[in-house]
Formats: sequence, C-alpha cells, structure tokens
Amino acid sequence: MFALRRWLGGGITVGALALGLMAAPASAEVVVILNSGDATVTLIDKDTQKVLDTFPIGKEPHHLIATPDDKSLIVANAVGNDLVFLDPVTGKVQQRVPNIDDPYQIGFSPDQKWFVATGNRLDRVDVYRWDGKALKLAKQYPLAKTPSHIAFTADSRIAFITLQDSNEIAAIDLVTQNVMWRMETGSAPAGIWVTPDQKYLLVGMTGADYVAVIDWRTRTVVKQIQTGKGAHNFRAVGDRRHLFLSNRVTGSISIIDQQTLSKVGDITGLPPGPDDMELTADGKTLWVTFRWARSVGLVDVASRKLVKTVRVGRSPHGIYFRTRAPLY
Repeated sequence: MFALRRWLGGGITVGALALGLMAAPASAEVVVILNSGDATVTLIDKDTQKVLDTFPIGKEPHHLIATPDDKSLIVANAVGNDLVFLDPVTGKVQQRVPNIDDPYQIGFSPDQKWFVATGNRLDRVDVYRWDGKALKLAKQYPLAKTPSHIAFTADSRIAFITLQDSNEIAAIDLVTQNVMWRMETGSAPAGIWVTPDQKYLLVGMTGADYVAVIDWRTRTVVKQIQTGKGAHNFRAVGDRRHLFLSNRVTGSISIIDQQTLSKVGDITGLPPGPDDMELTADGKTLWVTFRWARSVGLVDVASRKLVKTVRVGRSPHGIYFRTRAPLY
C-alpha cells in the first residue's frame, strides 16, 4: 500500500485483431486505451509514454475490465455486439466472444459469480453467470432509458445501474434475479459508487455539477457534493477513503472524501472531456482519457498538475494498465 501524504493547503492524496498485430516489447508494460470513435485500441509503453501500436478492435469500444484472475482484459464493443479478450501484459488478442448484445459498461460482482453488461443503446441490462472460463446468460432486464454505469454491494447481492436518460437508478437483486426498485435522481446520472461502509451511493450527475449522495436503503438523496459541470466517473485513490471524480464539461477532476461526504480538492487546467482514469500502483500518477481532445494525460497527484499528454485516437474512453493502485 502506498503512503498517504497531505497537500499544502488541505486535502489528502497518494504521494490482435490485425491478428498478427505487433505485440509490445517483452520489457514494456502496456497502457491500453479504447478509442471509441475510431473502433481501435492504442497501446502505450507505460514507462516511456510512447505509442507502441494502434489496431482495430470492433465498433464503439467504450469500457474494459480485467477478469477476476487477471489473466485477460475484456474489451466491450457496444455496437460490435461482442467482447474481445486481450492479454493484459502485451495487449495481444486472445479470443473474441460474439453475440453479446450492446455491451456498453461491464462489471464482475465481488464474489466473481456474475458478469453484468449494460445495453446503453438497447435500453437493457444483461446478467451472465461466470464460471471462471465462460459466460452464460442468466437474465435480461429492460431498463429504459440508457443504462450506463454499474456498482455492486460488497456482498454481491445487488447491482445498481444508472439510467442516464431516465434520470434514475435501478437496483437488481442478483440472487432473486428481480428488479428491486427504481428511483429518480438528478440530471443524467452516470458514474456510481458504493461507499466502503455500504451506507451510501455516490452518483455523478453528468447533466449537472454535483455528486448525489443517496441512502439506497431508504432511496433518499441526503446530500449534494458540488464538484464541476458534467460530473461523470469515479476512480478510487486506494486508501478506502478518497475518490477522484472526472468533470467532463468543466475539464477538471475533483477529490471526494467518502467519510465526510465532501470535496477536498480539485485538479484543474485539463484538456476537454476528462473521463476514465487509472492510477499507478505508487499513487503518484493519474492517467486520464480526454474524450474531446484525442489524447490521454498524466497528472502528477502531489502537485495536481497535468505533466504530459499522449496523442491517441478519436474519443478515447476506457483505460487500463496492470500494475495499478487498488480499485477500492
């Protein structure tokens, strides 16, 4: 675990489908970037920040997730209607799984039994059983409109889904396979997070400028944390207390304290459209995709400054590298 340290002035931080595609050098650790607008993947050498390769992957790759055993990285092609498994070390294609309808956001339950895919375009959520090797469809849930991001309770019983164009959240009981409830939130809810104490949902309001704090048991919005316009997606700092939140429209990243339910800092002066984020294992460098700038950036966490950008494809979205800070 990396050490925490205080910033001056307050706040806390942590100091192939071209199926003969060129793999990364054996010594390089790759950063995987999904260019959703170009239907490609870009591989970057994590140490040198040099682009190693860009190759076709499938239509509209938006999100990606490592399998629970960390042996594969799953890329979800929303319009391509398939999943592509990559080697998480080299970025080389391992296999393609067809006939997965509209996988926009994807996620594994903490107990590794369930794989959930939101159909952003089809207004549907699909739940699959996962046996460690293959997916088997368990149930499909019509959930208009525009299912987006996913969060799970720690006991893996409930999957929470944001419905961006309905301005709602839905809760699915994975044990009984039923939709438990839906509730109204704010404008265009996107990123969703369960606090470590399991008391609250934090939801980024992309159509507004705040994070909604929701007591999900009573289905009550108990607080709004003002952040920035286009409050969108979360990435944990890894200390089980703080979160980064990207603000797409403002072009900033806020730091949220999950214990005090307050904002404790901002990273400003970023290119347009900060979206998904990944954090190095030492907690020192935050990588960020910029959807509207065809680039990814490296932010020095201690100084809260953007130190470098790397040109990639159009509308970069998901990002991954293997040696990273804890996700929760």
